[in-house]
Amino acid sequence: MEKLCKIFGKQIWQSPKTYICFKLMIMQSIKQYVEQHKQRLLDELFELLRFPSVSADPKYKPDVLKAADYVAQKLRDAGADKVEVCQTDGYPIVYGEKIVDALKPTVLVYGHYDVQPPDPLELWNTPPFEPTIRDGKIYARGACDDKGQFYMHIKAFELMMQNGGLPANIKFMIEGEEEVGSSNLGIFVKANKEKLRADVVLISDTSMISMENPSLETGLRGLSYLEVEITGPNRDLHSGVYGGAVANPATILAKMIASLHDENNHVTIPGFYDEVIDLTPEERKALDNAPYDEDEYKKDLGVDALWGEKGYSTFERTGTRPTLEVNGIWGGYIGQGAKTVLPSKASAKISMRLVPNQGSDKITQLFTDHFTKIAPACVKVKVTPHHGGEPVVTPTDSIAYKAAQKAITESFGKEPIPTRGGGSIPIVALFEAELGIKTVLMGFGLDSDALHSPNEKYDIFNYYKGIETIPLFHKYFAELSGKG
Repeated sequence: MEKLCKIFGKQIWQSPKTYICFKLMIMQSIKQYVEQHKQRLLDELFELLRFPSVSADPKYKPDVLKAADYVAQKLRDAGADKVEVCQTDGYPIVYGEKIVDALKPTVLVYGHYDVQPPDPLELWNTPPFEPTIRDGKIYARGACDDKGQFYMHIKAFELMMQNGGLPANIKFMIEGEEEVGSSNLGIFVKANKEKLRADVVLISDTSMISMENPSLETGLRGLSYLEVEITGPNRDLHSGVYGGAVANPATILAKMIASLHDENNHVTIPGFYDEVIDLTPEERKALDNAPYDEDEYKKDLGVDALWGEKGYSTFERTGTRPTLEVNGIWGGYIGQGAKTVLPSKASAKISMRLVPNQGSDKITQLFTDHFTKIAPACVKVKVTPHHGGEPVVTPTDSIAYKAAQKAITESFGKEPIPTRGGGSIPIVALFEAELGIKTVLMGFGLDSDALHSPNEKYDIFNYYKGIETIPLFHKYFAELSGKG
């Protein structure tokens, strides 16, 4: 086995039978390491999950910084030669690397240690920052998005270092502001192009169809996120004295938002679809062939019927079509009991998911112009953009994609299905623009993992499976690059 470990990542072509045997031995070696250390691998993840590293709320700042220090220390423990906690105008970016051979290809691993706010707390079955196992699943904020997923890469790195070394060079860039738009990441990337020079970016911040039907995401939607405020009278008014004579901002806001979709759930903003390219019949057929049980889908969500843009399937609506959603809405009195007021203001947070060719700046401006135009003269409108990102499509004919395909096929015993992701990772477009490299989206989460919701979870099986699969990606990427 020691000899096997020393040649880990190298091809043996004496005969197909020998090579197949060698592959099986590698998988056995990987599985044995995970099995031997499985409790420690889980305990370390739990330590990371206990940090309430909520980047959106300043009161959690000390915990966000502690999470960054923890990640840095675990990179050192795993074998990184150079680890830095790089300061920014916001939260730090943790950088680490292990360069084994300048002639070998380099993989840049990206992840984020910040998490969404846990609210509403009363809907959690167990405390969000006290990880709990139920039915083989880890329940905690950040369990899947993205602590559980990026930490797999650190442990896979450790595994490779303990079993003969790396087949490819590796760099890590783990940030703390992804959940608030990564505003400082672009600055860091532009200022550190040489440090971040690599052949591919590898990200696990996405999902698979299921563990029985593994998949690889080949695209992500972009994002335009903004806040709107409608102002009427200069103060809250008595709804009996003034009701019927003065416009109610909450009512006006509701009408304006309702008008943003037509009867077919088509977004009504002029120009919204101008750059959208429909899928080809072949692409639609490929999506429709992906395993999908509508009854199970509805049961998981607790709904009796689905809702969306007419003429498109669920997979098309959630991965290949642009959308507009209200993320939050408020105004007037929402406390206990009754208070009969006509509110002075009403507000909402709105996000639009974008598809290839739609630019986030343009869509933000189109929304702003339209929303301002449709407001009646009795109210004032304020639109405040928060953050955005561009849609991306990743190539399926690249060496890196083929390496991920082979790794998943070997680990799961089944070739992954290519899918489009409905979420957004704005920095994927940034990496391509600034570093000139493509990204592989090799996530191990599930759509049912309640990301951004109470009771977020991550299957223990998926966590260990990721640690087992990631070394195979590095192995095949080095081999297919001709440098293994």
